[in-house]
Amino acid sequence: MLQVGDIAPNFKAAASNDQTIELCEFRGKKVVLYFYSKDMTSGCTAEANDFSHYQSDFSAAGAVVIGVSKDPITSHHKFIAKYALPFLLVSDPELAVIRAYDVYKEKNMYGKKTMGVERTTFIIDEQGVIVKVYKKVRVNGHVAQVLADIQTLFAPMS
Repeated sequence: MLQVGDIAPNFKAAASNDQTIELCEFRGKKVVLYFYSKDMTSGCTAEANDFSHYQSDFSAAGAVVIGVSKDPITSHHKFIAKYALPFLLVSDPELAVIRAYDVYKEKNMYGKKTMGVERTTFIIDEQGVIVKVYKKVRVNGHVAQVLADIQTLFAPMS
């Protein structure tokens, strides 16, 4: 598992803006990279709506929010349109980004073991270094905590 102090793995992937993006394009900005399992599901929708709600605060803090799931771009477009999401969603059907960030895990759903994306968020600084990792995220209050941590981690030194 990636840890604080590690360089965030670069990736090149299709994004909801119909462009191929690379993480390294965001050097000079803070990045909130969050992994979720599926568009339109209740927990993932609540998390995306929370990120949307705090979007202006993340922007004011100099942070870009990027969501990653294995859903296709067409699904991302519907998700963004339905909930007016103001940030990029990355499509990773081959699980390249998801595996690079080690968030594809065995899950236990009602006694049945399956493989899936473990809800995880990374805060990456302007130089591409991971400064905070949230594993096994619980949606309620998570996005507010991420914002508070960004404001604390990057507070101007007095």
